[in-house]
Amino acid sequence: MLIRICLILAIIAALAAGTLNVLQVRDKISTLVTDRNTQRDNRAKAEGEREKAKKDLAKTEKDLAQANQELTGAKTEREKAVATAAAQQKRADDLSDKLAKTTQEREDAQAKLAAYEATTMTPDQVGKLSHALKSAQEAIEIANEEKMVLMRTVTRLTNELVKITGNEVYVVKLRADLRGKILVVDPKWDFVVLNIGQNQGVLEDGELLVSRNGKLVAKVVVRSIEKDRCIANVVPGWKLGEVIEGDEVSPAHPAS
Repeated sequence: MLIRICLILAIIAALAAGTLNVLQVRDKISTLVTDRNTQRDNRAKAEGEREKAKKDLAKTEKDLAQANQELTGAKTEREKAVATAAAQQKRADDLSDKLAKTTQEREDAQAKLAAYEATTMTPDQVGKLSHALKSAQEAIEIANEEKMVLMRTVTRLTNELVKITGNEVYVVKLRADLRGKILVVDPKWDFVVLNIGQNQGVLEDGELLVSRNGKLVAKVVVRSIEKDRCIANVVPGWKLGEVIEGDEVSPAHPAS
């Protein structure tokens, strides 16, 4: 009987030990599964971050290539603008020399005409001198017009050059005596049409002050130019009142 009891106790102890081992093994298996899942999630997260880093690197390289391309284009435009401005300046200098020479020729012709009129010249000779004087005056007027056109071109190219290089504050200066009026107003889109244009010396991106009865109403910036008119947008923050037809405009940054 005692032996049977001992056997039963031994069996119960073995079962208890086996149950404990099973529980411990199950806990270890659960821990291993959790560790495996954590490692798998971390690996997936690391792969996702690596793919994102690859995409960010590719985008950065693309942006850098585009920036280099734009920089090359800007340098090319700057070189073209410098060359064009130099050529226009040379032409303007040549015209100034031509104008000075023509003016001197006109003065010489006037002096000769006065001298000949004091003599006993024939009417035919006087007529020829008058014709020469008239031709010289016409040549001077043409030279003056060409000089004004070239000066406006040089100013426009200089402004474009400053805009491209970005070395200075981009301010377009307009003729100090430039004056005009508003012909059309579009209050929905805040743009106006002015009765002045390229022939009067208006330049693109030039700023004009709008006034009425000597009081400031708004400021506009030129966006499109034609020969005798231009289109300008009202500058945000500068609209002190409603712009109407007939309002006067003058340069915000007059050239000295």
